[in-house]
Amino acid sequence: MAVEIKNKKASFEYFLTDEFTAGMQLVGSEIKSIRAGKASITEAYCRFHDGEFFLFNAYIAEYPNAGYAGHESRRQRKLLLKKVELRKLEKKLKDVGVTVVPTLLFIGDSGYAKLKIAVAKGKKLHDKRDTLKQKDIARDLDRRMD
Repeated sequence: MAVEIKNKKASFEYFLTDEFTAGMQLVGSEIKSIRAGKASITEAYCRFHDGEFFLFNAYIAEYPNAGYAGHESRRQRKLLLKKVELRKLEKKLKDVGVTVVPTLLFIGDSGYAKLKIAVAKGKKLHDKRDTLKQKDIARDLDRRMD
């Protein structure tokens, strides 16, 4: 059973350009909650803090059997990337209106939690309308083909 927690809102709200896959520094009860599918990254964002790259505002539900060593559901989590990738992200984030948003949280082949992040630039209202129009056209074409 593969765990994939998607951020569907990201592609609607932003133009997504470069994509990276990052590891996450988690506590034991957090990985158990992710494996149970009790997490959300729709309101999450990434940024540098004290020279390290963190995920902010991601929700991972508290694990009920964690005992005394539980975790906070919305704490900041360190993202693990290579130095070259961190430098690329740092350069891209210097542009105005550019941010990094998580697009997919999944369990990798090795059993570790991974996070796909993308460099994003915000869409205007007319861009969002164009996106909806393209989806409607594609849906209509699919219906006619069947």
